[in-house]
Amino acid sequence: MNDIKGRHLLLHEVSDLLDERKMASCLIEDGVTKRAGVYFCHRCGNDKPYLFAAFHCARCQKLCHYCRNCLMMGRVSECTKLISLSMDETNRPLNVELNWNGTLSKGQEKASLKITEAIEEETPLLIWAVCGAGKTEILFKGIEKALQTGKYVCIATPRSDVVRELAPRLKQAFPKVDVASLYGGSEDRGKLSPLTIATTHQLYRYKEAFDVMIIDEVDAFPYSVDVSLQFAVKKAQKKKSSLIYLTATPSSFIRRQFTPLQIVKIPARYHGYPLPIPKFQWCGNWKKALKKNRLPNPVMKWVDAHVVREKQAFLFVPDIQTVPLVVNLLKDVHPHIEGVHAEDPHRKEKVQQFREQKVLIMVTTTILERGVTVPGADVAVLGAEQDIFTESALVQISGRVGRSINAPTGSIIFFHFGKTNAMVQAKHHIEAMNALAHKEGLLKQSSQ
Repeated sequence: MNDIKGRHLLLHEVSDLLDERKMASCLIEDGVTKRAGVYFCHRCGNDKPYLFAAFHCARCQKLCHYCRNCLMMGRVSECTKLISLSMDETNRPLNVELNWNGTLSKGQEKASLKITEAIEEETPLLIWAVCGAGKTEILFKGIEKALQTGKYVCIATPRSDVVRELAPRLKQAFPKVDVASLYGGSEDRGKLSPLTIATTHQLYRYKEAFDVMIIDEVDAFPYSVDVSLQFAVKKAQKKKSSLIYLTATPSSFIRRQFTPLQIVKIPARYHGYPLPIPKFQWCGNWKKALKKNRLPNPVMKWVDAHVVREKQAFLFVPDIQTVPLVVNLLKDVHPHIEGVHAEDPHRKEKVQQFREQKVLIMVTTTILERGVTVPGADVAVLGAEQDIFTESALVQISGRVGRSINAPTGSIIFFHFGKTNAMVQAKHHIEAMNALAHKEGLLKQSSQ
């Protein structure tokens, strides 16, 4: 029974695990129901008419409506039964100890204590921490306390890249704990463990499973705009649980959900150096240049400088179509330049090669704006004036620079064809955090 505890499954997925006596302890509900003429999916919370379709069902012998929103998890229709086993019984405390000898900064220590309090008191909390503040490390003490008291902990994030990066760090910190790593295609998919790191999409599979729900990068796409993912998170939490948000760029909507006492700011990075300030560089009509099979001179000079110094760098571009155009032009400059985007089948391998310093410059969309750390890498944005580069995105992109204690500084350049409010606001955001960190005495130096 432990194999299905807390999970929200299709009945046929667990028919071989249950007998009639066990069925009494399970909750069985319809997968899709109709409310006031509107269809509703009980797995993902979808109620949008255009995300439902109908088919002639062999099971119920009727025209049966099913949910297209969560179809990737298996079809849920009107005659489908969802089954879940209650997790309300007392969980067994784990005899675990944190395997981490690092030291928290003053800002991290404050946040760590607040997280532990929120977990103990089952209250909400927003951690507003700059990129590179060491958000993972501030979770360790709270997670340790939760596991020792028998609580189930889930760290959810919108992107699979972040799951793959965090999982080994959590396994190293808690070597005696079974850590589940959940994302599309992972071997642990659908598993329930005392400590789980998952993409938000995977939470469709769970119901009232977790005592502690930690949402990393809560403002990131697609979670920030997908109400069904937000429904999944709420459904996966127990009725009495802690909800902790982590982000460097909380929207005003997110901030309004918390009282001032439920918001903790970390305005400085763990190593005590200020955030690198982006520089603006006009590069002319770069789209026109690309059509002529060339890159603007300022961009080429930036590339050449990094090739000469053999210094790694990210080059962000606005869309998928631009990635191969830029990569093909730069391959002539240096063979170890690659490109990656969300639809790239070799995305995982390329990112790993970048981490291993086998790739010098990575041309990428905003898919790598969060969660990927490459120590010592510089950053440039081509077409920073494009709408995709919001204030939040530009702050996150700037946060790829100077994250390592061995390389705490670096350069971030916005190549543009006209300044935007988002660019200016992103720069002001970073400067304001540096000013606050300086005021609170958290910096080793006050300016770059």
